Amino acid sequence: MNSHDRPAARERMPKERMAAFSDGVIAIIITIMVLELKAPKGADATALLSVLPVFLAYVLSFIYVAIYWNNHHHLLSTFEQVNGRILWANMLLLFWLSLIPFATGWMDEHHLASLPVALYGAVLLFAGCSYYLLQMTIVRAHGRDGVLAAALGADIKGKFSIAVYVVAIALAFYWPAVSMALYLLVAAMWFVPDRRIERAAPVPLNPTRNDPPDGA
Repeated sequence: MNSHDRPAARERMPKERMAAFSDGVIAIIITIMVLELKAPKGADATALLSVLPVFLAYVLSFIYVAIYWNNHHHLLSTFEQVNGRILWANMLLLFWLSLIPFATGWMDEHHLASLPVALYGAVLLFAGCSYYLLQMTIVRAHGRDGVLAAALGADIKGKFSIAVYVVAIALAFYWPAVSMALYLLVAAMWFVPDRRIERAAPVPLNPTRNDPPDGA
């Protein structure tokens, strides 16, 4: 490698590649979950009601994946380039999200039994921890005075969510229905995109295309 290649090799990767890869993985995760849905064996209301718990579990998992996609999009609006640590932190998040279809399917097969419900919560817990790690990795790369650091603050909402997951996993061995209610509570908390990042974003998330050309 000659000296002219070294500056290019040290350049950080634009975030668009990471965003495109993440979008593709999340789309595949949703597709897998949809394929796990089986049509009722009968053609009456009783047969339809028999698959209702499976459908509701799918809806909850879909909401979780949608929440992560939504907030991931907002997260990427706070910076322009990524480094190796950010890429690996993002891959860790995608790994845990990719296990949601498996955890959802096992929970459906055994009708909300204790261990499957606890495993479902563990997947959500590690996904939440991975998202927190991704945020901290971005803050470390772009400085404590960056947009994301200012938007997160103490991140009480994120830490509270992780604590709820831990409690729900423990309760799954006694009251699985209560654990499911707690998972739903966390989903409800995050259903609306994180307004902290929207307020702190340096540019509008949906900029118009009517800006004048350079030099105008």
